[in-house]
Amino acid sequence: MPQQEALLSAPDGPAAQVQPLAERVRSNVQRIVVGKGEAIDLALAALLCDGHVLIEDVPGIGKTTLARSLAASLGCSFGRIQFTLDLMPADVLGVNYFNQQTGLFHFRPGPVFSQVLLADEINRATPRTQSALLEAMQEGQVTIDGETMPLPDPFLVLATQNPVELEGTFPLPEAQLDRFMVRVELGYPTASEEADIFLRFDAPEGPPPLDAVTDAAAIGSARAAIARVHVDPLVRRYVADIVRATRVHEGVELGASPRAGLALYKTAQARAALSGRDYVLPDDVKELAVPVLAHRMIMGASARLKGQGAAEAIAEVLNKVPVPIEVERQTDKARAGQDG
Repeated sequence: MPQQEALLSAPDGPAAQVQPLAERVRSNVQRIVVGKGEAIDLALAALLCDGHVLIEDVPGIGKTTLARSLAASLGCSFGRIQFTLDLMPADVLGVNYFNQQTGLFHFRPGPVFSQVLLADEINRATPRTQSALLEAMQEGQVTIDGETMPLPDPFLVLATQNPVELEGTFPLPEAQLDRFMVRVELGYPTASEEADIFLRFDAPEGPPPLDAVTDAAAIGSARAAIARVHVDPLVRRYVADIVRATRVHEGVELGASPRAGLALYKTAQARAALSGRDYVLPDDVKELAVPVLAHRMIMGASARLKGQGAAEAIAEVLNKVPVPIEVERQTDKARAGQDG
């Protein structure tokens, strides 16, 4: 594959532009967040693909800390909403108010008019308020009183939710979940990481505040570079085969949509660039299948009774769908020729 071989070490290729930016952001976030490199990379992949991130895990894991640290590192305008039961759509989007001095209506923008929006505990708001973000996340705009207004670019929603506590929460509907490009699960830290957390937060004032290490212009350039990451036709078909296989899996009631397939395709390009490559490997697709697809799938009743989740169904799909070995062989051959 001559085209792929030419991309292996291009000094001006997408990876040369994307990887340094990602390393700066990752290192800066890890001044506060101990470990979690894979979770940070998932969030960066979504950012660079013009997507949004759902951070879901048990309480006390560091979901909000990760979101705030990432937002501080990006050098973008920041808005935060603490979602509660009494939150109204106007509290998210903004409101037109009448100014008695001027006799005119004026628009007071809400937190959604930020480049990075932290939606903390999003499942604590009512479906009416949750749905206020649908147009913003999909179209990059909001409509208020019949007037459509664009949101700033880039626009990234970092939402957190606790999947364990059910009292006073409203599960996100499928249409809302589908707007999140990736779902990130942090998991518990290792013993050494937990000891580092104690040390890092030992001072009364806590860790020092983070400075921005990039800006909106650099993020825009990196997004354009991601689109130039090469995807072999065999890998492109591999993504399509995985997505289609989720729709016919016996335990799945609702499989991945075409939008989910496009998200898997684009995040695979981002992961390749973050890894220093200008081309996508089947392993990129495999690693991203669960974070990108699992939260968009609905399992059937029999599968739920057996305790089978979407992640297990995707694992079975990955075992059944043939991997395009030819791509890996050609890549190994090109790399061996380069080393020689």
